[in-house]
Amino acid sequence: MAEYKKTYSAKTGTFYVVLAEYKIFTMEQLVGREAEKIILDRILKSPEAELVAMFGRRRVGKTFLIRSVFANRMVFEFTGMHNASLKEQLQNFSLAFNGGKGKKLPATIPANWIEAFHFLKAHLTTKIATRKSVVFFDEFPWIQTVKSGFLPAFEHFWNTWACRQKNLVVVICGSAASWMIRNIVNNKGGLHNRISQKIRLLPFNLKETEAYLMARKINLDRYQLLQLYMAMGGIPEYLKAILPGESAAQAIDRLCFSKDGKLKGEFDILYKSLFEGAENHTAVIRALAGKNKGLNRNEIIKACNISSGGTTTKLLEELVESGFITPYIPFDKTIRESIYKLSDEYSRFYIKFLEKSRNKGEDTWLSISESPSWKSWSGFAFEGVCLKHIRQIKRALSIGGVQSEESVWRHVPGKNEKGAQIDLLIDRKDHSINICEMKYSIVPFTIDKKYAGELQEKLHVFKQKTNSRKTLFLTMITTYGVTANIHSTGLVQKEITMDALFK
Repeated sequence: MAEYKKTYSAKTGTFYVVLAEYKIFTMEQLVGREAEKIILDRILKSPEAELVAMFGRRRVGKTFLIRSVFANRMVFEFTGMHNASLKEQLQNFSLAFNGGKGKKLPATIPANWIEAFHFLKAHLTTKIATRKSVVFFDEFPWIQTVKSGFLPAFEHFWNTWACRQKNLVVVICGSAASWMIRNIVNNKGGLHNRISQKIRLLPFNLKETEAYLMARKINLDRYQLLQLYMAMGGIPEYLKAILPGESAAQAIDRLCFSKDGKLKGEFDILYKSLFEGAENHTAVIRALAGKNKGLNRNEIIKACNISSGGTTTKLLEELVESGFITPYIPFDKTIRESIYKLSDEYSRFYIKFLEKSRNKGEDTWLSISESPSWKSWSGFAFEGVCLKHIRQIKRALSIGGVQSEESVWRHVPGKNEKGAQIDLLIDRKDHSINICEMKYSIVPFTIDKKYAGELQEKLHVFKQKTNSRKTLFLTMITTYGVTANIHSTGLVQKEITMDALFK
């Protein structure tokens, strides 16, 4: 059984748990992830062997979650190396045995993965004899290199031995979500139907972001939390870099615009570490960043000058599964007519403000926040945040228990026609539709005569072009609410403020 000890570092002011035989990791408080913790706890109580596949984009907290929940049950941990040779991976595997105290196995580097798993079986036999124990393979896709033979050897290890060990949990984890789904979850070979639990770990929502920062003694009001979320999303590794006592503007300045800012060069690293031929992936991201209303498949192909065959299908699937883009099926349309939108906050922020920016240093963000480009970005960024919190929006509308379909809708005008765009409509089974307008403002939002006319025209065009007989409820989702005046009264049926998104 692995030995653990808790030590304190005066230099960093943090506690560490030392897994004597393997490695050291910081013992931070695990915030959120309630559904995932329930699943993982149930797996520990299972009377059978369990094979768990976890995937999600880079820096979302997969490794930390596994280490936190399974800390005192981990008996072996191995992390794949990016772009490493077979020899280097096998050497790293050997070092995973010999990283601490106790018997050092194996004495030499395995000749191949079949031999490596033979060593692992010998290592585990006594460790799993008395209680449920966990073996953790992190960055699994990086281990499976061309002609390495790793995946067939792993399949053999699981099918011939591990699946019969009732006290064994094997967790495989990877940031390349599409690879994990294609090669593990939907495996047609030796791992077909072998995965007992799959977990796609998503970024924090606003509620979890607020709780995470509060746990780190960072107290910001919800408007500032929303600003941070719009710039970097709910990525724990990014949020971890925010310091107590900083305002949102100060944090964004330091992390994004200072010479050594943590997020200044993250964009290229992020995509190159996840995808082969990442240039095509980033081309799609840039195309969608320039079209805030979204693009359909054919429009993406044209904008990026890519082929229209299976390559594009795979590319879009990889970006969707990794959480960078999201397809929305338009109202009364089919999945083939999906509109794709950029859903990664950091990527949108980087392309808008960082990629070609000459601004740097102190107060850069404060200066930008007074520009027209900031106003444009903030509006679309807020829409993106709202689209990620539809469950919270429905709850605030008291329709959480009503079956509904969420979609987008747009009408491209012909000659002598007016177009219309709806970025969120909630089509309900109770013969009603919420037409949602999302507006970001530093003060209560005011509907003037011109905008009221635009809203009325939008409702009219939607009704006319869809022939819908359902009741339409114009719903305003804003930061601080809508100012009551002659233009809003009778037009706006429902209001939601940003506080509802944090519930």
